[in-house]
Amino acid sequence: HLIDKNKVNIYDIPINEITEQYIEYIRNVEYSDLDSMSEFLVLASELISIKSKMLLPKDEEDELDEDPRHELVERLLEYKMFKYISDLLKDKEFDASKTIYKESTIPEEVNDYKEEIDPSEVLGDITLSNIQKVFSSLLKKQEEKIDPIRSKFGEIKQEKISVEDKLKEIIKYASNHKKFLFTDLLSEHISKPELIVVFLGILELTKSGQVVIKQSKLFDDFIIRRVNDKLINKEPTEAVLHGN
Repeated sequence: HLIDKNKVNIYDIPINEITEQYIEYIRNVEYSDLDSMSEFLVLASELISIKSKMLLPKDEEDELDEDPRHELVERLLEYKMFKYISDLLKDKEFDASKTIYKESTIPEEVNDYKEEIDPSEVLGDITLSNIQKVFSSLLKKQEEKIDPIRSKFGEIKQEKISVEDKLKEIIKYASNHKKFLFTDLLSEHISKPELIVVFLGILELTKSGQVVIKQSKLFDDFIIRRVNDKLINKEPTEAVLHGN
């Protein structure tokens, strides 16, 4: 405090002047504040010790010793840093105290509402492992149809397949068939991307509870059954659109 008050460079402390001011403070301080007194006494004694060392004649060896003020300067710099951070945090706390946060106005009924779909009713006894195995089997069969010689020929790039368009086709087919097989939706020369899109479309209808799928035994074709008489063409979810 006294260094700041007198605008003294912290690396060039006039020991005599600072010591006199500390002693003057001790004379005037209230004796009830013993903690402050003890702190000032400790620091004053350090200042007097530093002053004494600097006044004593020095030998050549002593000249190589560290400046006695160095340790005190480091402590004062550390104190100034913590004092600055403390003031900064107080300012931020004061600024934050003037901020009022508005509570959500969305009705609890809307926040709490979730359309419940029982996975067991939708998937029956089919597990994720079953789905993965059948899908892998379909991909493998598709790869086996590829001619190893002709596959090396140049190919014409196909148009990008739209999940929305394919979903409309599936809904149209399912609307006319109460029960059908997954392979019924596949054309004879279906490409791998189109196969994936058809698969995602069925998963989307299953997720929305519009169809249920079953499987007689492992690696058998999926049996798909329409739940309602009329299917609703809902927008595909982001996960389906991006293949996640």
